[in-house]
Formats: sequence, C-alpha cells, structure tokens
Amino acid sequence: MPNLRVIFAGGGTGGHLFPAIAIADEVKKLQPDSEFLFVGTKGKIEARVVPEKGYSFRTIWISGFHRSLRLSNILFPLKVIVSFMQSISIIKDFKPDAVVGTGGYVSGPVLRAATALKIPTLIQEQNSYPGATTRMLAKKVNEIHLTFESSKKYFSGLEKVFITGNPTRGNLDNVDLSCAYQYFGFDQAEKLKTILVFGGSLGAHTINQAVEKYIDQLIQRNVRIIWQTGREDFLKAKDSTAKFLRNRVWVNTFIDRMDYAYAVSDLVLCRAGATTLAELTRLGKPALLVPYPHAAANHQVENAKTMLEANAAEILYDYEVSEKLLSVLLNLIESTKLEQMSKESKKLGKPNSAREIAQRVIKLARFN
Repeated sequence: MPNLRVIFAGGGTGGHLFPAIAIADEVKKLQPDSEFLFVGTKGKIEARVVPEKGYSFRTIWISGFHRSLRLSNILFPLKVIVSFMQSISIIKDFKPDAVVGTGGYVSGPVLRAATALKIPTLIQEQNSYPGATTRMLAKKVNEIHLTFESSKKYFSGLEKVFITGNPTRGNLDNVDLSCAYQYFGFDQAEKLKTILVFGGSLGAHTINQAVEKYIDQLIQRNVRIIWQTGREDFLKAKDSTAKFLRNRVWVNTFIDRMDYAYAVSDLVLCRAGATTLAELTRLGKPALLVPYPHAAANHQVENAKTMLEANAAEILYDYEVSEKLLSVLLNLIESTKLEQMSKESKKLGKPNSAREIAQRVIKLARFN
C-alpha cells in the first residue's frame, strides 16, 4: 500500500495551527510512513512553528478581509484568485490523498482547490460559531468535525457533521515537573501559587495592561507569574518586571513549552479561544477567562459561558479587567475553589479528539 499523503491548511494564529499539528501527529502515530505538507502564509506563526515540528511547509498569498475599511482590502479579490491558483499547483505537485482544513483565511483557497480537484476533504472547526470557510464550503467537503454540539444548528440537513471536540497535542500530558520548574527558573520546593498569563500566540493587550498594573501587588501576595505578552507589549512588560527576582516572574513574547507552562500553573488567565479551552479541559486547569470582545458572532463569550456554567472557570469581560483583575485573581488564588474547578474542567475535556479525527482522515484517504 503506498504511503499516505496529507495536506493540512490552517494558520494565522495558534488556535488554527495547533489542532492541525495535533491531528498530523496522530496520523503519523497510526501510519508512520505518512507524508505531510502544511500550507500557510509568510510571517505568521505557522511559518516558524511548522518547520520546528519537522513538517514540510509551503506558503500561499492570502490574508483576511477586515470588516473595517482598510487599504489592504483592495487587494483581497486578487489574493483570493492568486492563492487559489497557488493551491491548485501545490495540490497537483504533492498529490495528497486527503486535505484537512483547520480554519483561518489560509484554509479557504486550499480546501476550495481540493474540492475542485476531487480530493477528499475534511474541515475541523474549533469555534461555537463556525468560521466563514466552514460555512462556505460545508456542502462541498466530505466531512465537518465540530467542537460544540450547539454548532450543529448551522449545518441542518447535512449528515457528514461529527462532534469530535477540538484536537489538542498529546505532549501536554505526562510532563516532568522538575524539568518544567527548571525551564522557568522557579524553585519547585517553594510552595507558591503560579498564575499562567497568555493571550494566544499574538498576546492580549487588555490583559497585559492589567497584569502590568497589578504585578507588584500580586508578587507581594507570594504569587509566581508566567507571562506571555506577544511581541507588541513585551518590552514594556519586561521593564515592569525587571525589579523582581527571576524565580518569581518569567516573561517572554511566546511560550515554546506550553506543556511546561500548564504543568506548573495553578490558575490560567487567558482569552477564551476554542483551542485554549480544549487544552485547559484536557489538563483540568482552572481558569479566569477574558473573552476577546471582537470575535465573530461573539463566539469567545459563548465559549467562556460553557466553562462558567460547568464551574470550571470564572469570567471577566474585557471592559472589567483593568478595575477588577486583582481582586478576582486573589479571591481565586487564596480560596479553596481551584481544586473543584480543576475537577469540573477535566470533565469537559476530550483528550481523544485528535486520534478520532486522524482515524477519519485515514479512512477518507483510503476509501474515497
């Protein structure tokens, strides 16, 4: 039997990229001789992370269409045409048995090209409100895999819709704690609560501003901080934490070892993107969620409410963060709620999601 060949298209943010990597990792475990190609864009997270993971990578010329009036929107129709032709060329060259799209603007032209060439296609949708690519191509692709049961209403009448959850990376499990503490320069013997702060791969400015405002009070209450700022806020955050000992605060633009970050954290302060929530629930991590207020169809708020209703997280809205962050964080850290929140979070997890979708990809590739 010839080697399985799969193209993955998804990127722009870690929320679209990491599910694709998780599925690819599982396909590789099931079919070790498989060959993979990731398609993305230059200058985004996928251009750096995919080669680091050992997967082949090619780019197409595409970007998102902004709802606000921007000069870059003028080029959008041309980019759609060019990226579609590039995708056709890439698919004909690689000759995949299946094409998997995990969202973001990059997956649109690749999936459209694959359907035009009669290649089996699968979409993995992370968010409660399906993205534009998923909605536009729903009737053309072979399978749609959703994270939330509530999303099925957008695909009424389609039998190819599955609720499999959001794929997460298996390397998040079974972490060596001593290595994790050493990575951040923390003393494992110190029984301090650790807060992990991040805003997705690009950072979250509102969260960063509030953490900077309250960092002194948090450190004074014997709290450790792991703080991923994104590029734009890094220098300011670095300056605001320079006076603290290295074993109390770790700050950087990006966290390469999220498995370590989750392992040492007692509470996570973050946005409510679907991939983030999938990772939190896989590991049973309690969270204070700050939904991104400009997400399409307010889907981050809906995501966060699911966690709140399950008593797995608390919510602070973006407009509240500056005034209320300190009191809410300290109330959680100094209470007995974290253990119960952790248990409830774990109940929501779907750790086998990546494996289940990988099995469907293999079946699609072999039997279509």
